[in-house]
Amino acid sequence: MATDDLRNLLSSEPFRPFRVHLTSGGHYDVRDPELTVLMKSRLFLAVPNTDRSIYIPYLHIAALETLANGRKSSRRGPKRDT
Repeated sequence: MATDDLRNLLSSEPFRPFRVHLTSGGHYDVRDPELTVLMKSRLFLAVPNTDRSIYIPYLHIAALETLANGRKSSRRGPKRDT
């Protein structure tokens, strides 16, 4: 299940950043699909601008959450009389 969901998130056009929640309570944000690799039993994440990498076994992925793209909405709420 996690691999199919991850594959869908990574290949979506346009790409939307997402968060990987772990069973330990921690999480990692994926902001660039080119820094990830879906392996047989785990997810590989390269940490940008460092020499760090993370291997997350699929069994330890508790949830996936899409994130805002960082743009502020131009939609305004209802006008209020003051």
